[in-house]
Amino acid sequence: MPLLSSLNKLFKKKLFSPSEEKRLMVAIKLAEQKTSGEIRVHIESKHALEPVKRAQEVFKVLNMHQTKERNGILFYLAIHSKQFAVWGDEGIHQKVSQVFWDEISEACISNFKKDLFIEGLEAAITLCGDKLKLHFPLQTDDTNELSDEISY
Repeated sequence: MPLLSSLNKLFKKKLFSPSEEKRLMVAIKLAEQKTSGEIRVHIESKHALEPVKRAQEVFKVLNMHQTKERNGILFYLAIHSKQFAVWGDEGIHQKVSQVFWDEISEACISNFKKDLFIEGLEAAITLCGDKLKLHFPLQTDDTNELSDEISY
């Protein structure tokens, strides 16, 4: 069994309920109906690496760098380590400023401070869809290149 699959089974029962996962997947689907951008959420219990570096690693493990327009965004959380990062592929970095990333991060963090993790992710995912449609509008031949499932 692949390592990622093993981790999914281990953490899935401990961090978010199935209904919370469904809420996040619905938010991802709705955001992706506005843009050709791809959004994923990865959750771990804890990790020792600096969160941006770990997000970059997970981004590659999930093959998010293989989208046609290089327009994937990963939300990374290590719940017990209290770490969070948002990482976007090079196609997005070429078109947006730091203000984009600050707004997305703030949508999460302002809710996280109140222990509203699902709400923070939903708000940030919705904001991603709204903002990405300006640079990566949904095309008639668009396909969902990445799974909308939450990875662990």
